[in-house]
Amino acid sequence: MANGLRVVARIKAKQDKIEEVKRLLSGLIEPTRKESGCVSYELLQNCQDPTDFTFIEEWTSDAALSEHFETKHFKNAQPHLPELTAEESDIRTYTVIG
Repeated sequence: MANGLRVVARIKAKQDKIEEVKRLLSGLIEPTRKESGCVSYELLQNCQDPTDFTFIEEWTSDAALSEHFETKHFKNAQPHLPELTAEESDIRTYTVIG
């Protein structure tokens, strides 16, 4: 796919909340992959820093990503992040240029 939207979303867990963050974020994978505009959705955990989680996402459009933010599973997870994370999530969106 030459076009579309890519997202890199980094979530930094508190040291004592790693497993809780992993469970919460893992729960987003299956329902998100079923969304109509989702091309791919992967959750990574940093090998050197287990508090560092990153989603690598591919969406068909900005509209598809906006719809993702309105889904029940996303909205249910959001309120739990502040108590489990060490900093605000870093969400970056990209378009493919080559």
